[in-house]
Amino acid sequence: KSARVMKQAVAHLVPFIEARKGAERQAKGRIVMATVKGDVHDIGKNIVGVVLQCNNYEVIDLGVMVPAERILATARERKADMIGLSGLITPSLDEMVNVASEMQRQGFEVPLLIGGATTSKAHTAVRIEPAYHAGPTVYVPDASRCVNVAAQLLSADQAPAYRSAIRAEYANVRDRSAARSAKRELLALGEARANAFAWDWARYQPPRPAVLGVQVLDDVPLETLVPYIDWTPFFMTWELAGKYPDILDDAVVGASARSLFDDARAMLAELIGKRQLRARGVFGLWPCNRVGDEDLAVYTDESRSHELVRLHHLRQQAVKPEGQPNLSLADFVAPPPVADYLGAFAVTAGLGIETALAGHPNDDYAQIMIKALADRLAEAFAEYLHERVRKHDWGYAADESLDNGALIREQYQGIRPAPGYPACPEHSEKTTLFALLGAADATGMQLTESFAMLPAAAVAGWYFAHPSARYFGVGKIGTDQLEDYAARKGWDQLTARRLLRPALQD
Repeated sequence: KSARVMKQAVAHLVPFIEARKGAERQAKGRIVMATVKGDVHDIGKNIVGVVLQCNNYEVIDLGVMVPAERILATARERKADMIGLSGLITPSLDEMVNVASEMQRQGFEVPLLIGGATTSKAHTAVRIEPAYHAGPTVYVPDASRCVNVAAQLLSADQAPAYRSAIRAEYANVRDRSAARSAKRELLALGEARANAFAWDWARYQPPRPAVLGVQVLDDVPLETLVPYIDWTPFFMTWELAGKYPDILDDAVVGASARSLFDDARAMLAELIGKRQLRARGVFGLWPCNRVGDEDLAVYTDESRSHELVRLHHLRQQAVKPEGQPNLSLADFVAPPPVADYLGAFAVTAGLGIETALAGHPNDDYAQIMIKALADRLAEAFAEYLHERVRKHDWGYAADESLDNGALIREQYQGIRPAPGYPACPEHSEKTTLFALLGAADATGMQLTESFAMLPAAAVAGWYFAHPSARYFGVGKIGTDQLEDYAARKGWDQLTARRLLRPALQD
């Protein structure tokens, strides 16, 4: 908000300043920023850009889904002092390594800044810095740190010591990571399967959905979704720490949170009133059985004679305490001959967002607000639809009566894990999910080459109804499971390693 006022004031004053000085204003430094190829998320990057601009850095923002060659060509052409890379989905981590490798190959020496939700100091130190050692590589955890990092990297006095300190710190991070990997014990895949979640399927009758097949929800009113918004992540987007609604009365950030919340509600009212954002979704429920240990067969009908698709899951291989199973999502679906079922969904609240953004030109605060609200509405859509499915379309929780707080705390039966997240971390399964739902035709949603969803304000995942189904993280897997998964997917080992890299034991 402060940045908006500052930028507007500076934009008004610059012509007068330049006319008086007869020279162009001198920036502290020039940075080329981009969300890497295959990724569409840019809220955090945009906030960083605004903060840097307000501290007199020239920012060249190339947008989203930017290939390495364009990033580096622009950096050379514009004589950039720094390059900044952002990404949200895990395949972006490999693309950042690719950009770093190209910088090394092409002889760059400028600082490389790394940021985004899936990035970390450990990944930067272990994977990215070794690929680009001609210049400094620095992980920037949030927008509040970017000015200090940029200032030290470009300061003639401070840069040598700062760069040396970063290199030493990251070398220690690599050593610690290697030591942890050496200590981390994994079970053989066969042992992990022997310790799978156990259930007496002979004594359990899975609930049959009231309606089988695919259903499309076209243009769901935004006002229907507002009561399902989880506001806590909204404040996190703006780097205000605390849970909603307590954050509104926080002794430190309460006043800022209340002001931000008032602006959010005003913008939400504008988006609803002008119908600039549209929400559309699709979901389906099908007969399904577990086949093998970690695969699920989805069938066309109750005869279960013809497979629509086969879904592939992973299993935890970490050594567990006595009595704790090594879980796979496939464990929560019955093997034949028990008749079980599975659901899937894909929803977006980002249709029309370009029109909404265009209504606020040169207003970074409003544009970031719109994107943040669209994200919250998409998550609210997923919450709303899951409740509807539990109570009506699948109907296994027809008597459920939970307020929004209970929904946020996941106090309902069943789960809706999303491909790319901890329980099913391999992103390419989104392709199967989209094909199963016909999601592109039904909603206008698309997948990028790295399996990011367009529009960015979108959620997709699976529905499991089992009473013991819960969220978990697969964690690290061994080479034996990598090879097994590659065989089940019909991949070569190179493809499997590329797409499962974040889950592989180092």
